[in-house]
Amino acid sequence: MRGYVLAGGGSTRFGRDKALVEIDGKPMLLRMRELLATVASEVNVVTAPAKYASIGVHSVADRWPGQGPLGGIITALRHSEADDSQCQWNLMVSCDMPFLTREWMVFLVQRAADSAAQVVLPRSQHGPEPLCACYKTTAGRALQAAFEAGVRKVTQALLEVQTEVLDEADWKRFDIGGRLFWNMNTPAEYAEARRILKAAHT
Repeated sequence: MRGYVLAGGGSTRFGRDKALVEIDGKPMLLRMRELLATVASEVNVVTAPAKYASIGVHSVADRWPGQGPLGGIITALRHSEADDSQCQWNLMVSCDMPFLTREWMVFLVQRAADSAAQVVLPRSQHGPEPLCACYKTTAGRALQAAFEAGVRKVTQALLEVQTEVLDEADWKRFDIGGRLFWNMNTPAEYAEARRILKAAHT
């Protein structure tokens, strides 16, 4: 199981690079990388080349910059395939999910290891959560074919592969505060995340 943090977005609604904003004194990107490292054999960051070299992050260059998260997912899968032919699964997360927990990640990884599907992803009250999911390395080619045919929405591309969906019954026990898959798209949401996490530590 490899881990990939997707950090190629433009953070347009946020107004600045949200991968670099700090939670508990640590940039979100490093926080997510450390979280994945607790369940994955190796963790990489998919983004523009050398974008985060200043904080010690070596990146896998997004093959389709500016084309959305589907391109980043495919980049990660093709990188995994080329770099380690023995790697079957890859855990993908976006860089802006401050409430993900190791306990949930362990469960997700174990479900993927036992699954006959190509993608294992949760479905929250907001719909599928493809940016916190496990992808089989072999799914890369089918997803790339959909991408090259013009598909840009991850959930639409997932129609081309066998997917196992984890519903609320699977993930609810890991989601005490109702925020497991919550992400930060605006400065207000970042401020709220900091407030909640600070209160949790006091």
